[in-house]
Amino acid sequence: MQDEKIRVLIGKPGLDGHDRGAKVVALVLKDAGMEVIYTGLHQSPEQIVQAAIDEDVDVIGLSVLSGVHMSASKKVLELLKKEGMAGEKIIMVGGTIHSDEDIVELKKMGVNGVFPTESSFEDIVSFVRKAVEEKRTQRK
Repeated sequence: MQDEKIRVLIGKPGLDGHDRGAKVVALVLKDAGMEVIYTGLHQSPEQIVQAAIDEDVDVIGLSVLSGVHMSASKKVLELLKKEGMAGEKIIMVGGTIHSDEDIVELKKMGVNGVFPTESSFEDIVSFVRKAVEEKRTQRK
């Protein structure tokens, strides 16, 4: 299981039409040896969760620049719970997140990692590797 590639889905929830950051993070993760599925712009939380289930990913990354990080994250977590998958997927959120209070609230909600726009690529790659390794170890 340790040799199994890490699978990451990057989703762009809401009406945000800017995806350069999401594409760059997807490329960084791919260059780090991970399989990355990018859902494209204007995805609903339902579409993102269904794609994550269909693709059997380890990680769901939400890329948000439009300010819907709280509501989109909440909805994704609710949908995963409804599907009986609460805690099964690692959830990370990145993009325009200006307040420390939002970061704290996202983590209370169940988001595993939060990466504001100034986050380093190394931190993101390291987080994904460590979180997936821990999750896979728990399942053994």
